[in-house]
Amino acid sequence: DNITQVAALQPDYLGFIFYEKSARFFDGEIPKLQDSIKKVGVFVNASVEYIIKKVTNYNLQAVQLHGNESPEFCDALKSVCHSALDAESIINRTKINEIPAFAGMTEIIKVFSIKDEFNFDNLKPYEDVCDYFLFDTKGKLPGGNGYTFNWNVLQDYSSTKPYFLSGGIGLDQIENIRQFQNSKASKYCYAIDVNSKFEIKAGLKNIEQLKEFKEHVITKRETTK
Repeated sequence: DNITQVAALQPDYLGFIFYEKSARFFDGEIPKLQDSIKKVGVFVNASVEYIIKKVTNYNLQAVQLHGNESPEFCDALKSVCHSALDAESIINRTKINEIPAFAGMTEIIKVFSIKDEFNFDNLKPYEDVCDYFLFDTKGKLPGGNGYTFNWNVLQDYSSTKPYFLSGGIGLDQIENIRQFQNSKASKYCYAIDVNSKFEIKAGLKNIEQLKEFKEHVITKRETTK
C-alpha cells in the first residue's frame, strides 16, 4: 500500500496524523516498517491520555505537538513517556501524577508556526521539555496549508536545539532548499518535513515525486508524513 511504498524510500521519520479534524486523520493499521524508520504521531491539543494511548497502540517513537501545548504539558508528557503501562490502564487514570512513566523513550517535537516574523524568546520555556522544534507555516489550519513561510526569519534562530523545517515544501522548492542549506539559518536544521505538496489526495502520497525530491535534495535528514 501507499505507506509501504513511502517507507521503501527509507525516510528517517514517517508521520501519522491523529487529529480528527484533519483530512489526513489516520485510523488504520501500520504495516511493519524498517527499524531505521521512526513512527511519528501528530497531535493537536490532545490529552496526555489520548497521546499515550496512540503511542502504545502504534508503538510510536516520536510525538509531534502541533497545537497550543504549554511547556508544562510537554514536561508532563515527557515524564509519562518513560513509563511502563498498557494503554487501557492509562486511559482509566485521570491525573497525570497517577500515571507511571511509559516504558521506552519517545521523542517530543514541538511545532511553532511562522509567517514573516517570530519571537525566538518564545522557545526558551520549551528548551528542556522537548527534543526538537519544528517550524511550519502559519495559516488557517494547524498544518498542511501548502505554502512556505519566510525562511530568512531563521537567520535569527537563537537556540542550539535541532529543528525540523516544514511548511509547503515541494519540488518547486529544491533550489531554495539548497540555498537555505548553505546559509547560517540552516546550522541547526535537523530534518526536512514534507507533506501536502506530494499528495495525490489527502493522505495519499505521489511516490514518483517523493523519489525525485529525495534524489535532488541532499539533506542532513529526510522526513515525510
